[in-house]
Amino acid sequence: MRQSAAVLCNDKMSLRALEATLEKAGIELMTCSSRQQALELVVAGRCSTLIVDFDLPGAEEVISMAALLPPSQKPALLAVASRAWPGTGQAFQSGASRILYRPLDPEQVKDALEATKKLAPKHRRKSARYEMKTLVYLELEGSTLPAVSIDIGEHGLALQATEPVPMSSNLHFRCTLPGTDVTLQGHADVIWASDQGRAGLFFSKLAPAARKHLKQWLHKRSAHSKEKDGVRDLLPPVDAHVEFAASE
Repeated sequence: MRQSAAVLCNDKMSLRALEATLEKAGIELMTCSSRQQALELVVAGRCSTLIVDFDLPGAEEVISMAALLPPSQKPALLAVASRAWPGTGQAFQSGASRILYRPLDPEQVKDALEATKKLAPKHRRKSARYEMKTLVYLELEGSTLPAVSIDIGEHGLALQATEPVPMSSNLHFRCTLPGTDVTLQGHADVIWASDQGRAGLFFSKLAPAARKHLKQWLHKRSAHSKEKDGVRDLLPPVDAHVEFAASE
């Protein structure tokens, strides 16, 4: 299967350079007209590389959101910037693995692609997820949003809320693992959400004890259900209408 790169960039010279280099590398270039489109391609697993021009508003948010995905699902993240750009550290903090400096040199792009390819997992496997029905409470600004979980895995959970879940990071949540008296609580990042109230959360902060309890619970479920019972993916369902929050 041919690899592809989602590119969020309006600079024509940079786009021409990227197109030529990617073509030689056998990578399809998919030009994105918006941050939402870029993130939709990433979350749907349709690109192996994400290239974002950091001169664009909200570029940091795009890289940050893509960086939240588990390693097995995360594409290579490249940032495009001018050499005089002062935000190099900011780009790396966002999750970018390499920075491509303008004017883009074919060898520079080629080296970056090869370097990120070596770091990528040899086999992209989906995390096992198991059905779980329990109440989940999301702490929003000034209110608590109740939801019912759909499934859960080591890295996150999917849920159904009574109203759309806002795209946000470091969102506090709590729930009880079914069949136990263990309260699982921590912080999570909303990596996809639908206007019907369905959402996917990626665990950003879990206490060691909470992570241990979760692993033990998942191990027991795995032993009972074997391979195929309730296996899910962290990505949104095919029929979900994914919406991403715009920067302020």
